[in-house]
Amino acid sequence: MDQRDEQEFAEYFAARREAVRRTAFLLCGDWHRADDFAQTAFVALHRRWRKVRDKGALDAYVRRSLVRAVIDESRRPWRRERFVDQVPERPSGDGEVADSVATREALVAGLKRVPPRQRAVLVLRFLEGLDVAAAAGALGCSEGTVKSQTSRGLEALRAALGDTIDDLRPAS
Repeated sequence: MDQRDEQEFAEYFAARREAVRRTAFLLCGDWHRADDFAQTAFVALHRRWRKVRDKGALDAYVRRSLVRAVIDESRRPWRRERFVDQVPERPSGDGEVADSVATREALVAGLKRVPPRQRAVLVLRFLEGLDVAAAAGALGCSEGTVKSQTSRGLEALRAALGDTIDDLRPAS
């Protein structure tokens, strides 16, 4: 790449780094892995930077690379998590944790228990604010698949959260 392309990429990277990292965290639930996934997405973009015709579609390209990286990683058998009865590290029980922090932690813990494809749909739809068509484009699937995965994902998230967050209960 020439100097101008490098500068454009550096500006885009600086502007979007934290947003991509947050999305990666919501997809995988671990900040260290989120950094790795964000890096993977930006490396993929950097490799194709000169071939990108529509600079307005950069967010979609990075988002799609990110989601694919997370889903691919979840399919690798050596990366599968093993659940244990005893958690090795427990947060301190000061009782001074704000409700918003507790809610966020409960939501992230619940998202970790949702299957990766459904988690990706929930993050893209509700936390990234994409509509059904944009989420389908990012995931490379049909809008019907996004709708069904959203429904199943919300059901799995509700089951995982139990009574932790009442706002996710259906209105019926």
